[in-house]
Amino acid sequence: MKTLVIIPSRMSATRLPGKPLLKINGLSIISHVFKRAEKANVGEVVVATENTEIVDDVKKNGGLAVLTTNQHNTGTDRIYEALQKMNISNVDLIMNLQGDEPLIDINDIKNLKNKMIENNSELGTLASETLNEEKYKNQNVVKVKTKENLSISNFPEAINFTRENIEFRKNIYHHLGIYCYRKEALEKFVSCNQSSNEIKYKLEQLRAIDNNIKINVALAKSSSIGVDTKEDFVAIKKIMEYKS
Repeated sequence: MKTLVIIPSRMSATRLPGKPLLKINGLSIISHVFKRAEKANVGEVVVATENTEIVDDVKKNGGLAVLTTNQHNTGTDRIYEALQKMNISNVDLIMNLQGDEPLIDINDIKNLKNKMIENNSELGTLASETLNEEKYKNQNVVKVKTKENLSISNFPEAINFTRENIEFRKNIYHHLGIYCYRKEALEKFVSCNQSSNEIKYKLEQLRAIDNNIKINVALAKSSSIGVDTKEDFVAIKKIMEYKS
């Protein structure tokens, strides 16, 4: 199935403005992400952004970028504009990869695509088991609850997503910032208004659940850290510089 990976990115993140262009080992975070996506080799990779600085950085580092408007409420709305602008025919799956997860596992990206195809799903995402007490309480960590226990062999449906600390923790996992849409599901998603839950909890995936777009969840082998705060950036920088 023809797959396109689109990475939404913007400079105006509230908690860490300018984070896409913060450098680790001499390379911007956004360029680290698109290079990992290219290594996964699941399809063509493009960055969708409202900022010319990001376009310039991505192109300078050998990537493809599309300039979008600054009117989007979510990353998914942004990637849909990029898809329309690219005007690529016969795309079956569109993967929305967050631009602030430079450590995402290449095999997890491949696994999500494979699970989507095997199960004929309309929308899929990833979650990991690495939730400790600190992460349960951390409102920057998004949790997902699934219908069944999550394993490497299944692809259960998500019941809910939350940032809150959860008391009853059966089938609760750490949600990772990646989505894979069938083209028809993406078109349905962006045609729906933002739901009240999406706005209240600041989680775009709740728009899908509130409009009966089923989300399936694959188990990730590792839990990549998203760069939401300065502390996250310092932690990831140390890990990546140590590895290199």
